[in-house]
Amino acid sequence: MNIKQVEILQRALKREKAARKAAEKILEEKSRDLYITSQKLEHLLDEKSSQLQGVFENIIDAYVVMDLVGNIVKFNEAASKLFGYDMDKDAVNVTNLIFQEDYSYAMNSFVELQTKGYFKNYEARVTTKSKEVKWVHINASLIFDKDKKPVAAQGIVRDITDQKEAEEQLIESENRLATIILNLDSGVLLEDENRKIVLTNAKFCELFSIPMAPAELQGIDCEGALNASKDSFVDPEGFITRITDLLSKKEIVQADVLTMVNGTILERDYIPIFENNIYRGHLWTYKDVTLNRKYRDSIEAQRQKYSDIIANMNLGLVEVNNDDEILMINQSFEEMSGYTEDEVVGKKGSALFTFEDESKIIARENAKRQKGKSNSYEIKVKNKAGEIRYWLVSGAPNFNLDVEVVGSIGIHLDITEIKNLEFQKEKLLEKLEKSNDELNEYAHVVSHDLKSPLRSIYALVDWIKEDNADTFSEETAQNFSLINLTLEKMEQLISDVLDYSSVTSENKAKVAVNLDTVIQDILQILYVPEQITINYKSNFPTIKGNRARLQQLFQNLISNAIRYTDKEEGLIVIDCQELETHYQFSIEDNGIGIAPEHHEKIFKIFQSLHQTKESTGVGLSIVKKIVNLHEGDIWVESSLGEGATFFFTIKK
Repeated sequence: MNIKQVEILQRALKREKAARKAAEKILEEKSRDLYITSQKLEHLLDEKSSQLQGVFENIIDAYVVMDLVGNIVKFNEAASKLFGYDMDKDAVNVTNLIFQEDYSYAMNSFVELQTKGYFKNYEARVTTKSKEVKWVHINASLIFDKDKKPVAAQGIVRDITDQKEAEEQLIESENRLATIILNLDSGVLLEDENRKIVLTNAKFCELFSIPMAPAELQGIDCEGALNASKDSFVDPEGFITRITDLLSKKEIVQADVLTMVNGTILERDYIPIFENNIYRGHLWTYKDVTLNRKYRDSIEAQRQKYSDIIANMNLGLVEVNNDDEILMINQSFEEMSGYTEDEVVGKKGSALFTFEDESKIIARENAKRQKGKSNSYEIKVKNKAGEIRYWLVSGAPNFNLDVEVVGSIGIHLDITEIKNLEFQKEKLLEKLEKSNDELNEYAHVVSHDLKSPLRSIYALVDWIKEDNADTFSEETAQNFSLINLTLEKMEQLISDVLDYSSVTSENKAKVAVNLDTVIQDILQILYVPEQITINYKSNFPTIKGNRARLQQLFQNLISNAIRYTDKEEGLIVIDCQELETHYQFSIEDNGIGIAPEHHEKIFKIFQSLHQTKESTGVGLSIVKKIVNLHEGDIWVESSLGEGATFFFTIKK
């Protein structure tokens, strides 16, 4: 700090000291004046006390007396309760009571009191001894001595805290209401009894294309404003006429429909306002319902569309509640059941259509609907004529807008004819199974009966050849040899037919069959010429099937491959591939091949392409039956002279 700054500071301190002494002198003088004033006030109050004491104590509102510098001299009981002070114990100045934020306002009121000698209807906040803030209403006046000099002030103080809170709540409510009205998505127009605009909002101005703010419309004649906007409507004159009609009747009207030129659809409500049966005006509300109307029209069109579909579809529709009481049926169900809708509505479907055992099914299915489940089931019923029918029912729960199950909807298909066909099929299958058993038994009997005479003929021929070996000519001997070959072929044919028949009646349980072992066993018992090589890829799967039939399947195909391989270096390849649901096997050879036109023919019984002693035309038909029994397919890929590959599949 430099010398100049120090000097300035010293001068400031001297001025402050001088000011303090002056203030102390003034305070001393004021204290002396206050003492004198207090003595005069006490003397004045003593003179008046005898006549005012009763009135003072019985005033309902607070009564306060203070001297001219704000010291409280007197409280009545109501004032003590209001402010919480005890005048016998507490020294109180009016500044202790003034709420801090209202201090300036209070000082202005005191100035008015001293200037005019009184003030009226002063409202402000005060602070009690317990720091509680209250609103009060005050009427105050000065008290003069006999020389008409003011010596004190008195005031009536009323607690208006509750009233103020109510007023604030009312104002807040009015503000909220005004805000809501201004921001409503509906146009609002309030008119007085003379059709002057009292209140409107932005939405009203928007709907009627009025280029003014809502506040600017207050007090304007509404009739003129609406006349200016009438051309916005499809029927301008009708718009005005309708307003006149509503105003003349003064009756509440809701959802009055108006169509605007731009395609907007409005709904108008009219509410007349009466006070003590005196007409005070009316309230209009305009709501844009264009989307709702279009949506409703669309819904109605869809409803009509589906109603027509439901009414005309060939499926019977039934709606029931949670107690299985019928609510509605369509025409197709009327035709199915023989009942009209009036005859069944309100009745329980389980009691009306089903038999006792079937009623349990209905109860079980209704329980599923309560859990929100959908499914289909068959049921045996009786129609109105008492005829037994079979229905396929597809049921689903019916929900209300709160996603609560209130019943179910069932679509019914009459499957009586289908069920009758199934019953016929079951009877035919029973007959077929019986016929197959009889045929199998017959095949064994016939096989035995046919083979016996064949063996006898075969023996007789041998005896004749032995007895006449020296007498038969060479030609006769050859004929006898042909007889023997024919007998052998006939016996083989009988065995193959029996084998084919037994495959058809297969009923043995399937077991796990290791195909590696099966193929190895086959290769050990078959005669394989030296010029033929068989490539077998091991690690074949183990599958479920009949071991004897599977061995017969592979043996027949491998034997055929060996038999019809005519190359100097023959090659047979046995392979397997795993598919998703099946195993695919293949047996490939480089033999004589099969022409494409014979690929289907070779799998039919008694169809043989080569007339040899070993061939009866039954082998491949047996193979096909074995494959079919194992839920597979068989086919061949081949060309004449280029070998053949037999493919077949077996289910896993």
